[in-house]
Amino acid sequence: MVFTIPHTVKKGLIAAGLFGAVLMHQAAQAAESSMWQEVQKAGVLRCGAAVAAPYVMRDVKTGGYSGYFVDLCRDFGEKVLKVKVTFVDTNWDNLVAGLQSNKWDLAMALNQTPERALAVAFTVPATDYQVSLLVNKDNPKVADVKEDIGALDKPEVTFAVMSGTAQDKAISAVVHNGKVMRLPGMDEARLAVMSKRADVLVDASDTNHLFALANPDWTREILPKPALAKQGVSFGVRRDISAADLEVLNIYLRQRRDTGEIQQLVDKASIEANATK
Repeated sequence: MVFTIPHTVKKGLIAAGLFGAVLMHQAAQAAESSMWQEVQKAGVLRCGAAVAAPYVMRDVKTGGYSGYFVDLCRDFGEKVLKVKVTFVDTNWDNLVAGLQSNKWDLAMALNQTPERALAVAFTVPATDYQVSLLVNKDNPKVADVKEDIGALDKPEVTFAVMSGTAQDKAISAVVHNGKVMRLPGMDEARLAVMSKRADVLVDASDTNHLFALANPDWTREILPKPALAKQGVSFGVRRDISAADLEVLNIYLRQRRDTGEIQQLVDKASIEANATK
């Protein structure tokens, strides 16, 4: 037997379906609520702060924060969102967990890794982390070397690196003819180059940049091409952030980076870190 649905019932079902679709659309919009609107409503942007110079630094006497990610977080909150900015003290073990549990809105200076990407979302990089090289610019063995690490890979060239680090792993993978001097700490590695027992200091680019600014008379930085262990250094945000909200922060970072303002903040923070030391 075939049942015929009356016309009025059909219209009712269609109307109910349309109403349900509207409700679903509204629910989807509600689920994608604006993070920045919520921050503006609260009147404060909370930035999770784990200390690592020159990204994030804290004055032990005053408790005040500085560093170029601190400058970016403060500037974005005050000038873009028009809210107060607070910095929440934490450590690297808890920086991601605190973001997930809504203890802060932004996690500062997170290296982009696949493991972290399983837990949080990333902005575009504010800067890049990579392994760089630092040499004595008067050393004839390295005087002509620009970016090609292969030109340094010679039996007479010695690379000083802190043993067991990512830098050690990176340089060991590409140096086949030169000597790798593995030392227990970065102070020892720096001293080896300063005393000319080694020719090349291998470290993270930001850390080498700090050292170069403190010793401008004799140092020269080299960023190898292709890059060694390159990763973006970004703000971490919660994974449920809307694409529109994420793009607001991404546009801000792209503009600051493209104009060279972020590099100026890096240099300022590096000088401050050296002065503190």
